Amino acid sequence: MKKLMSLLSKKPEVPATRLVAVLSAYFLLFLNISFWRFVFTHAEPSGLIGGLFMLSVPVLIFTLLYLSFSLLLLPYIGKPLLILLLIISAGVNYLMYQFGVFIDADMIRNTFETHPGEVKDLITLRSVLWLTVLGIVPAVMLARIKIVFKPFWKETLGRLKRCGLLLLCLLIFLPFVYKEYASFGRNNNQVRRLVSPLNYIYATVRYFQIEHQKKRPFTKLDEAAEHVPYPDEAKTVFILVLGETARAMNFSLNGYARETNPKLKTQDIVNFPHVESAGTATAFSVPSIFSFTQRGDFSPTDAKYTENLLDLLQQTGYEILWKENDNGCKGVCQRVPNVEMDLKDQRFCDGTYCRDEILLDGLEEYLANIKGEHAFIVLHTIGSHGPTYYRRYPPEFKKFTPTCDTEEIQTCTQEQIINTYDNTILYTDHIVSSVIDILKKFPHYESGLLYVSDHGESLGENGVYLHGLPYSIAPKEQTSVPMVLWMSEVMKKSDHINYDCLKKKAAEGHFSHDNLSHSLLSLMEVDSKWYDKKMDFFEGCRTTPLPRKS
Repeated sequence: MKKLMSLLSKKPEVPATRLVAVLSAYFLLFLNISFWRFVFTHAEPSGLIGGLFMLSVPVLIFTLLYLSFSLLLLPYIGKPLLILLLIISAGVNYLMYQFGVFIDADMIRNTFETHPGEVKDLITLRSVLWLTVLGIVPAVMLARIKIVFKPFWKETLGRLKRCGLLLLCLLIFLPFVYKEYASFGRNNNQVRRLVSPLNYIYATVRYFQIEHQKKRPFTKLDEAAEHVPYPDEAKTVFILVLGETARAMNFSLNGYARETNPKLKTQDIVNFPHVESAGTATAFSVPSIFSFTQRGDFSPTDAKYTENLLDLLQQTGYEILWKENDNGCKGVCQRVPNVEMDLKDQRFCDGTYCRDEILLDGLEEYLANIKGEHAFIVLHTIGSHGPTYYRRYPPEFKKFTPTCDTEEIQTCTQEQIINTYDNTILYTDHIVSSVIDILKKFPHYESGLLYVSDHGESLGENGVYLHGLPYSIAPKEQTSVPMVLWMSEVMKKSDHINYDCLKKKAAEGHFSHDNLSHSLLSLMEVDSKWYDKKMDFFEGCRTTPLPRKS
């Protein structure tokens, strides 16, 4: 009997390297159910390459888990950490699977701020069983075993060898499935928020980073800035249309062989054919456009704690409105009135996206009822956002065919992709021209419009798709963006702008997003210490100098 009790009480011994592999496989198969549901729901593999893509996904996740657990499984501290991860992951897995939540910093914040009553509501028979079977039972089993570690260098070399083999497997897959990952990841970037435990570990770290940043002082740009207008009595109304993923080379205004700008070419516009974006992604370019810091020194994180162009305009008396139809204003509009489009509006939306025509809805009425003396409006469009280009325009703008009517753009020919993309540009032309037509209905206003895209897009050139490459190696398709200006006769006269001079300067010069905040500040007649006339593309085309504070 004593011998039997001794055998029962003796902890089974498991080598550390084997435990890492077992835990990686367990997390892969049982604690990432929501991840697999998402992949099987959203992925549309086809052919041999699609099959290789689906085979490579578990290899990728297993490798990430193996690398993570290899770092965590250390003598004395490894077992408690892994037990904790098992229990937390089981609970997180339940929430993700049952409620369809994604784990990010905001969700971690919600967890920390959750009322005890809300936690109680989550304690059900189903949740307890789920947590027990998938979390507590494995945790108890892990607690009972004895982890055997080899001598330090031997253990380290063994783990490095196994990690190297896994990485080699991924490298073998990579040349065949890179395009599939690029397309799937771009269209489903939220999938990373489902990979447990990496999702909540990263989100928790990010949450505390954000909380720490909140303690940073907020910087005001210029409390002495003032609106110092030319002597006129007209109400200034200006609309900035922020484009999304439009590249300059596909604008017929810039010499593109196809007629993608049939409406804008009939407007009396100033076209800027040579404009470089600040970045290759919205999260960088949009806040940079409204900043007075040049691209090389710009930081999106710093921008969150610093005022921008909109703050200065609002401070000096402008009525501001930001209408959002893309993926958020990236913090730019958080201190000014802003409104997001209603995804339930069936006239323009499909429940996931809204076509940009929704931004025009109610615009004329808003302009007719501006309460302040001056107004500055931003329309943030979804434009040509990929890879689902075909969802960006209504059927009547399907001019160029055949099109690529799928998110799996790598399965389409380049001709199909370009046709679909060009249809988005054609629709953007309609949107921008329509805004100009609305402004023309108010001839007594000193009105104007500027359209500029946040960045460009690769459509398969040299095997590259979408955008987001590091700026230093990004192709011109991703950094060369369209920009168009329209000014009413009242604005030309009131702001003393030589329009022909401006058209010539725009056609011959080279500009960037860095020019925008300075140029718009001057056009809105705001005197600030941040204004740099060398960055103002109106400079040299005014018949009367800007008024300044005495």
